[in-house]
Amino acid sequence: MEHRITICTSCRHKGTECRPGYELIDRLRKAMAAAGDAVTEDFEISGVACMAGCDRPCTVAYHGTRKATYLFGDIDPETDIDDLVAFARQYAYLHDGWCSSVDRPGKLRKSTLARVPAAIVAIEESEARAS
Repeated sequence: MEHRITICTSCRHKGTECRPGYELIDRLRKAMAAAGDAVTEDFEISGVACMAGCDRPCTVAYHGTRKATYLFGDIDPETDIDDLVAFARQYAYLHDGWCSSVDRPGKLRKSTLARVPAAIVAIEESEARAS
């Protein structure tokens, strides 16, 4: 897999014990499979115990080889699946993973917690300085 979507499994809805991460993983896997195109087959979807986005559950990250990583918060398993699938399609075609917030689908325009540059860029720059 060249791309990964990671979903926090410990995020809770505020004031409850409800942890929607597992539901989100299941719904997103089904939606990606139903999308039926080669792009969505290029994504692995998995959970992780905590992504430190506790104040904005549910937290979802998109990672790609040599691409910027995106971290989104306030994701609802019932209403945001279409936006997550649409962003997967978009992200798959972004050469370096960078896009403007206005180019992201629906709710993802305003729910971005972070965009982290690809780690390879930092490695290449530090090697250039060392030589």
